[in-house]
Amino acid sequence: METTATAPIVEQLFTDYLRDNNMRRTTERYAILSAIYSIEGCFDIETLLKHLEENEKFRVSRATVYNTITLLTKADLVIHHSFGGQSLYEKCYGGEKSYTICTKCHKVEEIKNIKISDNIATKIKKFHPAHYSLYIYGLCSKCSRAQKRRKQKKA
Repeated sequence: METTATAPIVEQLFTDYLRDNNMRRTTERYAILSAIYSIEGCFDIETLLKHLEENEKFRVSRATVYNTITLLTKADLVIHHSFGGQSLYEKCYGGEKSYTICTKCHKVEEIKNIKISDNIATKIKKFHPAHYSLYIYGLCSKCSRAQKRRKQKKA
């Protein structure tokens, strides 16, 4: 898992969620949780399956992965993103995430070290945010340069 401090907390939160919802606590579910928290950034199902097989030496069915991802999303331990029509997932315990998304090439980059949670908490009364994701849409530098070159050629 991500860190030795985070691992037991995340596992306990998942255990509590499964117990509270009368669901089985299986080895496969915990292997998937561990794999997700060892992946940096966003991932798709294919990446997760490959990581489980290659890094964790653990084989699991695609259906089990999808079902577990759904549980982890409901337990607020994984967040689902839809970037440019692509479904991606990301661990969400203990961190806020911000992204730039190019509207032309759909390149997604995480923005590091942006803290807006304090501002959000003070602006929204009677609301206690658990985590957030900020999406900023625009043109990446490569697409922006290409657009400027096209405009210059037309002029």
